[in-house]
Formats: sequence, structure tokens, C-alpha cells
Amino acid sequence: MIAVQSEPIDVDAVLAAVQSSAAGGVVLFLGRVRDSSRGRAVQKLDYQAYGGMALAELRTLRDQAVAEHGAGRVALVHRTGRLAVGDIAVAIAVSAPHRAQAFAACQWLIDALKERVPIWKKEWYADGEEWVSDRP
Repeated sequence: MIAVQSEPIDVDAVLAAVQSSAAGGVVLFLGRVRDSSRGRAVQKLDYQAYGGMALAELRTLRDQAVAEHGAGRVALVHRTGRLAVGDIAVAIAVSAPHRAQAFAACQWLIDALKERVPIWKKEWYADGEEWVSDRP
């Protein structure tokens, strides 16, 4: 399951996508909209993505997680559009034969996603808005 979508993320579907009888470990990461960032109160977020390129890069990350990081199955879903505080913005699930592989692959995936996938975030505050980057 690889998706960039405006609809809310179905966490059960994300988990179901990585189920396998070979999986001894399953790790789920949920990135949520928090109420503060950089010392300011956040009211909402807007996410925009370069759709086709974002999907292609998510697929590349999935393939790399399997080939280089021991993942068995991977699901990556990111939301776009306006999100409220508490909404799930990104879901990553990884299954692997062993828990250490699942944890390591999931950690690598969220870091690589933020660095490489063309998705942009605007934070809205009481006194204005700002496009921000989570890239190092």
C-alpha cells in the first residue's frame, strides 16, 4: 500500500497491508498534527504534494527498505490538503522477520520520506501562516 491521498488514513488498512505469516515483528508509525511547532500554537496544517513524483519516490523508498533494511512488507500513506490538530498526516507500517529489522526499517523510512519525498507543509497560526521544511 503506497498512497498520497486527501482522505483520512485508514490505519487498519495500513496494518492489513503488511500482514504476513513470515513477520515476527510489525511496527506502525503515525505522524499526527500537533498543536505547537517552533514555539508557536498551530491551528491547522496544509499539505501539498507533487503527486506522481511523490508516489514514485514512496515506491523507491519501499523497495529500498526491503532490499537494504530487512523489511518484509511496507505500507506508506501520506495525506494532503487541510488537516486539523490531531489528524494523522502520515502512516508507515513495516513487517519483518524480526522486530529489530521492523523498527530499523520504519525509522529509516520516516527519515527518508521527510528528506526525499516532494511533500510540503504550511502551518497556520493565530497570527498568520508559514511554509515550513522538515528537511535537514
